[in-house]
Amino acid sequence: MAHKCGTIVKTATSLWFQKTITLAPKKRGIHVITDEITQIPEIKNFSIGIAHIMIKHTSASLSLNECWDSDVKKDMETILNRIVPENAVYEHTIEGPDDMPAHGKTSLMGASVTIPITDGALNLGTWQGIWLNEHRNHAGSRNLVVTLQGVGREII
Repeated sequence: MAHKCGTIVKTATSLWFQKTITLAPKKRGIHVITDEITQIPEIKNFSIGIAHIMIKHTSASLSLNECWDSDVKKDMETILNRIVPENAVYEHTIEGPDDMPAHGKTSLMGASVTIPITDGALNLGTWQGIWLNEHRNHAGSRNLVVTLQGVGREII
């Protein structure tokens, strides 16, 4: 039943789904990974819910941002490099000069995003996309845990 303030859903139990997906190694920079998430077929099972995506790494991050103009990705990389410069003096250098700055950028950007699910699809804004922010010069594959929670298609 649709209301001015939202949708009421009748349910005895909520649905849960969790999956780990592995992304192939990517070069340093910002990569739109929206398609990799929207291709998860189980999202279609949810009438109302949330998708929580968490990266299991400390030198890459996730965020939501514009995916229409590629200059935004370039500018964001520039901004992050100004805030957390690679050539600063750091104590933690055992994994290379790009590692500690990567940890700093990950702390600023975050390890997860949460997106509403509406009628079996991610409810993103017109220009929004899911970004994988790769902060290492030579990173490996990245594992994402995708957790879906909500209710199925039965709407009263």
